[in-house]
Amino acid sequence: MPKLTAIFFCVALSLFSYKVKSQNIKVSYRHYSVSNENKTDATLDSMLKPYAENMYKVMNTVIGFSTKGLFKKLPESTLGNFFADCIKNVAEQQYEQKIDIGFINYGSIRKNIFKGDITIGNIYEVLPYDNFIVIQNIDGIMLKNILNHIAEIGGVPISGITMQIKNKQATNILINNLPFNENDNYTIATYDFIANGGNGFEMLKNIPIKNKSYLFREAVIDYIKQLSKQGRTIDWKIENRITFSN
Repeated sequence: MPKLTAIFFCVALSLFSYKVKSQNIKVSYRHYSVSNENKTDATLDSMLKPYAENMYKVMNTVIGFSTKGLFKKLPESTLGNFFADCIKNVAEQQYEQKIDIGFINYGSIRKNIFKGDITIGNIYEVLPYDNFIVIQNIDGIMLKNILNHIAEIGGVPISGITMQIKNKQATNILINNLPFNENDNYTIATYDFIANGGNGFEMLKNIPIKNKSYLFREAVIDYIKQLSKQGRTIDWKIENRITFSN
């Protein structure tokens, strides 16, 4: 294991003293330079070594295997479909109720998952943000607004829906293979970031949220472990969930 050096480093600091007279502020400071020299602190290395070794061990733990790899792309991708199915299925397990639609924002996926062993560290690299899984109950009109926004931004990873994009609007919508109905109510699973209006989903901000503080990244790790115990590889398909209409 590489020697633990420069884990803690000095930062340039300024010490300020303020003297206020007639709304004027007098500032004095001292400058501290940071050099490029890396000096080993044996005591610090010794203290941090057990923690670093444990971290490396956890991050290198293999939790699954992919024969083809999973890749991100819009309007649909194998990696996006996997994550969308994950949030929908895990939300059903966590909240013990039917979830009609699961979706996440495309920008939260930072890397692909390549074929071969999948480690916990890989998932942290692909999903670096701390997004919690939440659910919301919405009516059909609200869902149509959401889907139109998804169409406008060119798609997102989604589960439970097939639709087409025409003139940046959602058309030919099926919810779990049934025709979309504006008079129906639906339950969605997504990120707390999205439910709070992120990525342009402002229409969701005033909808009540159920949140069990379960990080999506941890859910993905647990989901991969579940699939691996069942003897399944982590390989997903393109299913034409979102396509462009001619």
